[in-house]
Amino acid sequence: MAKLILTHEVTGLGEPGDVVEVKDGYARNFLVPRKLATPWSKGAESQVSAIRKARKSREIASLDDAKAARDSLQSKPFTIEAKAGESGRLFGAVTTADIADAIAAGEGPKVDKRKIEIGQPIKSVGAYTVAIRLHPEVSANVDVKVVSA
Repeated sequence: MAKLILTHEVTGLGEPGDVVEVKDGYARNFLVPRKLATPWSKGAESQVSAIRKARKSREIASLDDAKAARDSLQSKPFTIEAKAGESGRLFGAVTTADIADAIAAGEGPKVDKRKIEIGQPIKSVGAYTVAIRLHPEVSANVDVKVVSA
């Protein structure tokens, strides 16, 4: 078992700053190469506190604020323009950063791209639903419409 400090949120494992124990292969082949975690050491406690402090500043403070943000996100669909071929297939894919930019452009609340979860890659024109984790207890299902540019 490998002991790691998470630097990004990993679904089902923990949040940034958490110290977790995972199997060696998962750490060596997935978490560390993707920079989702760093190896744990005794001197890393200051790093853990810095990660937690940065997370607190980005996070929505209260449950009521998170519910208000969820209601405003779910009230209307957001549109993303992307280059597409004649069959409706995109050149590339819609990323979480594209969705976060569309929400900001559509007068929505500020959303961190790392909190957006796309079920399957969005590679064609159409309507999709994506999940956004606003707070540990609150998530929003947002309608995203991808149109040809």
